[in-house]
Amino acid sequence: MNTKFKYIFSAAALLLSVGFTSCTGDLDVKPIDPNLNTRENTSPESSFNKCYAHIAMAGNGGANGDSDVDGIDGGTSGYVRQLFNTQELTTDEAICSWGDEGISNFNFNTYDASHPMLNGFYNRLYVGITYCNQYLADFGDYNATMSAEVRFIRALNYYYLLDGWGNVPFTTAISSSKPPRIKRADLYKWLVDELKNEVEPNLNDPAPKTSATTGYGRVDKAAAWMLLARLYMNAEVYTGTADWADAKTYAKKVIDSPYKLYTAKKGQWSAYQQLFMGDNGENGASVEAVFPILQDGLKTTSYGTTLYLMAGSNDNSEHIKDATVKGNNTTGGWAGNRMRSDLVLKFFPNNDAPNIAAYAMPAAADDDRALFDGEGRNVTNGDDEKGVKLFTNGFSVCKFNNFKTDGSAGHNALFPDADFFLMRAAEAYLIAAEADARLNGGRTSAEGTSYVNALRNRAHATTQTAYSLRQICDEWSREFYFEGLRRTTLIRFGYFGGNVNYNWSWKGGVKNGRNFDSHLNIFPIPTSDMTANAENLIQNPGY
Repeated sequence: MNTKFKYIFSAAALLLSVGFTSCTGDLDVKPIDPNLNTRENTSPESSFNKCYAHIAMAGNGGANGDSDVDGIDGGTSGYVRQLFNTQELTTDEAICSWGDEGISNFNFNTYDASHPMLNGFYNRLYVGITYCNQYLADFGDYNATMSAEVRFIRALNYYYLLDGWGNVPFTTAISSSKPPRIKRADLYKWLVDELKNEVEPNLNDPAPKTSATTGYGRVDKAAAWMLLARLYMNAEVYTGTADWADAKTYAKKVIDSPYKLYTAKKGQWSAYQQLFMGDNGENGASVEAVFPILQDGLKTTSYGTTLYLMAGSNDNSEHIKDATVKGNNTTGGWAGNRMRSDLVLKFFPNNDAPNIAAYAMPAAADDDRALFDGEGRNVTNGDDEKGVKLFTNGFSVCKFNNFKTDGSAGHNALFPDADFFLMRAAEAYLIAAEADARLNGGRTSAEGTSYVNALRNRAHATTQTAYSLRQICDEWSREFYFEGLRRTTLIRFGYFGGNVNYNWSWKGGVKNGRNFDSHLNIFPIPTSDMTANAENLIQNPGY
């Protein structure tokens, strides 16, 4: 990758209307010569790679280099890290012991338009859109497949903006004009049309890969189908009109593709656990990876991707591998995120979770997905805000680790080799099952039941003859906790903001949980954007 690309982009961002709002003001990006021609100074491959790299790393220099987003710590601004914070800390799955940079606002659902991490994620998404727009402006006619992949990444970024912020600035071009506001339903329609007409037809046919395969980490048609399935699944939230049938159709396209649930046990490691390990790009688990975000302890380092999911959730006292080895096979142990008691109850509904080590927990739960540690810990998250800041108040999630199934060492003592599967085939199974239940009066047919049972069989959990919507909501949590899907799921089920009476520990800042206003179902447009683009933007209601 061209190491100068970040600086070239700074000038391009000022030419792009989004750049005025996302890369100036409180972010204080310093532009270079605005007459610099990016096409003449950057190769198509470098520009293309950058569209992917902004998801995996803070900036061109990896973990310790310059960040693409100024005004917030580079590691903190990481794509996956802020996806986690917005989707997990705000819900019944995760709570964090840290008190800096607005973490407690996520914990207690008290964020506003000046929230630094919300603004950091918003800005990173727009930085990514700008990279994609720049590539398409400079090299859109270079290679049809590469352009389709860049369009997909741009669509993915707009999807997260649609989901989180609703009515947002929108542009697909490099322009000196400030971007107009697009309404949520119109952005939804654009995304569906873009994916079906411009992206999917030009992507490669679906083909799972390993790290030894050319093109590993690049999206193909299955990723477009998965994103369409996500959109259709949440259509009622985004537009007011449900579309369960299309959600099921596109989820089944993924299920029927070469991407499959990974089911092979290797040594002590269950199939489920291998999805999140240091060799998940090599051990066979990537047959499930519809869109893996690549990490390498030497080449693609980040404080905001799988290292965050490991170190941010552990203090290295956990016994993940066996009774003698402590830690997650990285030197990072930041003692921050841990389980809300409500997530533990998903696996131990009788409130009898044992205080045992992570390696023994799956057997106790009769579910391979119970990858968490209870040694020396309380299930509950504290009786007051001081207690919330104590890492041992809550079981420690040990889902992500840097061990390898063959026993080999990681490439680096701190930075992991574990890729993050942003999209995996299991999601299609639950989308299809939920859509099936919604089309069948709130309970799965035999077909929908088979999709849930496929996941539970893989986890060696007990199966049923049918599942209610509430049971499916719980299954979403058991399968995907800490993977960045929960807030969207709760909103779709009507379990987040409003008078919903679905409460969890410390929801709304109260120990036993409380309802909070429905305006929190959409995040606020950052104050900096509202100021810079006041003539086009309208703040979301309630902020």
